[in-house]
Amino acid sequence: MQEETSIFASQSQRPLPNASAVLALGIISIVGCCCYGLPGLICAIVALILYAQDAKLYTANPELYTPSSYSNLKAGRICAMIGLIPSILLVLFIIFIMITAGFGMLSNPQDFFNKI
Repeated sequence: MQEETSIFASQSQRPLPNASAVLALGIISIVGCCCYGLPGLICAIVALILYAQDAKLYTANPELYTPSSYSNLKAGRICAMIGLIPSILLVLFIIFIMITAGFGMLSNPQDFFNKI
């Protein structure tokens, strides 16, 4: 009788709705941080929002969802955080360069236009 109960319980479990999407977006955020940081930043933020929604579902009723989908969800969150940090740093660096170049051009506009 115990085996029938465990078989029935495993058949009634389903994967978390966004676990695959979180994992895919987390991986894309790592790759996207090399593209000026913006795609990685967007994908990481979306992945973390989807993670929060699915984590609430899993903590409310863990017996309804498969453990493998929860593992994918946690791996996607880790990938999203790994992609988020360099993306933020790269976006901040690009903003710093644009501000620095802008102030450099404003301080000596004749030098900039004479070189072109």
